[in-house]
Amino acid sequence: MAQKYERNQDASVYVGNLDERVTDELLWELMVQAGPVVSVHLPKDRVTQSTQGFGFCEFQSAEDAQYAAQIMNMVKLFGKPLRVNMAASDRRMQDVGAKLFIGNLDPSIDDKLLYDTFGAFGSLVQAPQIAREAAGQSRGFAFVSYTTFEAADLAIQSMDGQYLANKQINVQYAFKKDSKGERHGSAAERMLAAQARKNDPNYQYTQG
Repeated sequence: MAQKYERNQDASVYVGNLDERVTDELLWELMVQAGPVVSVHLPKDRVTQSTQGFGFCEFQSAEDAQYAAQIMNMVKLFGKPLRVNMAASDRRMQDVGAKLFIGNLDPSIDDKLLYDTFGAFGSLVQAPQIAREAAGQSRGFAFVSYTTFEAADLAIQSMDGQYLANKQINVQYAFKKDSKGERHGSAAERMLAAQARKNDPNYQYTQG
């Protein structure tokens, strides 16, 4: 079911806060209640092969994916409420600016630990992105994107200077791509995000 091809983002949902017992087959059986499913993908840890608490489900149409995001969000599976968002809107939301740089990471830290740690402060746009060498070794830093600046601010306040796997990490807003030293989290970005939310109550699911 998990296939190696370019997923149709517009017809896909991101599913987060998954219990470790959830399998591709179980997620497929749950999501097919919302509409015809094309594929399900649960990323696995490179070493342990255990799932990492999130996944993606592609439907035949964008309408089916939107319906799934509406009816499946916060549904409990193994006692944990699922976070179900449109994958395409999640990708666009990175431009909102609530993107953090996590530095001085211990090599033993994996995506799941970062997800569990930083997911506590608010909804993540996507899975944490640990920078890796070609051979797979961690480069000691990662990026985490939130759906709101409030969650990102809380993560910085709570985690900057804290110890994770015996190393003191630094947490701050990431530099913008193609900018001259300008970081995310600016007043302009916050104003735009606030305005978009004001204009559309369902902003976190539909806009970026």
